[in-house]
Amino acid sequence: MKRVLIITYYWPPSGGSGVQRWLKASKYLSMYGWEPVIYTPLNPDVNSVDSSLIADIRADIKVIKHKITEPYKFYKILSGKKKGEKIEANIISSEGGGFLKKLSMHIRGNWFIPDPRVWWVKPSVRFLSGLIKDGERFDAVVSTGPPHSMHLIAEALHKKFNIPYLADFRDPWTKIFYFKHLGLSASSLKKHLALERGVLSSADKVVVVSDKMKEEFSTGEYSEFAGKVEVVTNGFDPDDFSTEKRPALKEIKERIDKECEGKFVIVHTGILPKSADPDLLWPVLGKMVKENAEFASRLKIVTMGQTDGCVAEEIKAAGLESYYTQYGYVPHLESIGWQIRANVLLLPLRKEKESAAILTGKFYEYIACKGEMFAFGPVNGDLGKILKETGRGKMAEFDDKEAIEAIMRGFAKNYCSEVSEPGNNSAVERFSRVKTTEQLAKLLDEISKK
Repeated sequence: MKRVLIITYYWPPSGGSGVQRWLKASKYLSMYGWEPVIYTPLNPDVNSVDSSLIADIRADIKVIKHKITEPYKFYKILSGKKKGEKIEANIISSEGGGFLKKLSMHIRGNWFIPDPRVWWVKPSVRFLSGLIKDGERFDAVVSTGPPHSMHLIAEALHKKFNIPYLADFRDPWTKIFYFKHLGLSASSLKKHLALERGVLSSADKVVVVSDKMKEEFSTGEYSEFAGKVEVVTNGFDPDDFSTEKRPALKEIKERIDKECEGKFVIVHTGILPKSADPDLLWPVLGKMVKENAEFASRLKIVTMGQTDGCVAEEIKAAGLESYYTQYGYVPHLESIGWQIRANVLLLPLRKEKESAAILTGKFYEYIACKGEMFAFGPVNGDLGKILKETGRGKMAEFDDKEAIEAIMRGFAKNYCSEVSEPGNNSAVERFSRVKTTEQLAKLLDEISKK
């Protein structure tokens, strides 16, 4: 069996969406002739911890951990956070935060290139080089980013030992929505672009998660890389939705079903920042509640994960406070339980033009559930396209109040009449993690034969 070294910052017990892609791939790679070996930090500074994800790590997988030094203690000093306090996810955005936040963003963008994990690059190259010289054999190396420092480690090993290299981009690098907010100097921007181009040039294959990302990485100034860029979307793991494979899920489902009996449940899971707040939805729901006592008696709105305070304020202003529950961070399986129960699954992208190229990992979990997805963002982007293809929901622009109201009223009407639009099951099944891992394995086979 061939061996692949997977370099990833996120690995259980780290929680959140960043861990899912290669955790799930490592679970199924052996089905296609590849033995995964994981390289990850020993002491990462992560936003969330989810020990339940450890159950997805196969017992025979080798996990190599190495100490990392990160500069976040300096950010905590600047932002007034305590030593043990977690840093919120997505601290870099177009939103406010005062002088200290702007200063921290400037330092992050110009001092730590490509990201604050860059201090791990050289120690990792030395450490992994020693393992390879001592006899560790790898038939391919994979890096997954962000953080994009992971790509620099794999690129160095590729050049040093001629190991076939696959670079996996879960999100763009210089074309990510927040890149323009980093306050980069001309020299810092030049360095980012040079590092990105170096990875794209060195990799035997470049994997992205959406069609528009592929377009961004293979046209214009990147046209020379067109022949090596492939799309492998994220996906859902069928095991996550099976009470047979996940016995704890049965208890979770029963508890949620009891709590939500007879309710029309609107759910959002994961990070919901101000820049993704579907702010026009709340007054629409407030209006529907005032108009229809039956709807009011059934409505339940639930968010879980890191939710910006503005969401609760707007929900309250719309007269919906008594209908709303915010659970904060919950284990992944609990999140799955709520997704399964939901009648409507909220999927707002960021209010940024770059969102047209974004397909979040959450979408692929939502798609495995019976609830309708209600997405917000560029309707002609990748998400709008795939929703039409699968028939699994509707999408509206953030500022299109008329469309938002029409869609929500349609969902409520279907619920009350027990009618739902059928989805395209064949289109959905191709997003199974088993299928997406097969795609990754074929690409590894291709580069390892060169």
